Amino acid sequence: MYNPPQFANHDPRIAAQLMREYPFASLITLDDEGQPFVTHLPLHLVEEGDAFTLLGHVARLNPAWQHLAARPRATVTFLGANAYMSPDVYPDSLRAPTWDYLAVHCAVTARLLAHDDAAGKDRLLKALIGDHEPAYAQQWRELDADFQHKMLGGTVAFELTVNDWQCKLKLNQHRPESHAALYAACAAGTPEQRALAEWMRALGMAPISTRKE
Repeated sequence: MYNPPQFANHDPRIAAQLMREYPFASLITLDDEGQPFVTHLPLHLVEEGDAFTLLGHVARLNPAWQHLAARPRATVTFLGANAYMSPDVYPDSLRAPTWDYLAVHCAVTARLLAHDDAAGKDRLLKALIGDHEPAYAQQWRELDADFQHKMLGGTVAFELTVNDWQCKLKLNQHRPESHAALYAACAAGTPEQRALAEWMRALGMAPISTRKE
């Protein structure tokens, strides 16, 4: 993605935080005609030092898994908080509006779990349950074994090894004259804007009186 130096983040901890906070990703594969095919799905992040692996699954009817089997290299994107930015945050009027946002893009290589690897699929499913509804794990364990087998059989699970990643934090870092007004507007705005305000504070862009120790 286009990622100017003033917005580029190279800290894997921040990239991981974004992927955990905004796990509903876009998996972009190539179909048999070489056209991009986009699948929206939650992914579970596994960290080993600075290395990342993403775990996920799709319905067996979704052709994305066949794309991965034929062409294992793909792209995954995560879009974090985002919101319109008014030019009113500047002290002068010779400015244009823009859109602030947080994003991570990953270049990945896929490994599909075997169709009969019920244990592997179950572990992957429990990782996703742990991310989003830990209490459901007990209900899943108590379901009829035949029903579990049928549900798992209707999915294709995979591991996506992250070969490279880019992280973009577009928060008007290069225009310090806008920071105080931008922070105030975001902090009093929508949930998306308030999330951006928290990131501004974490990055030291907010007024000193608002920063956490």
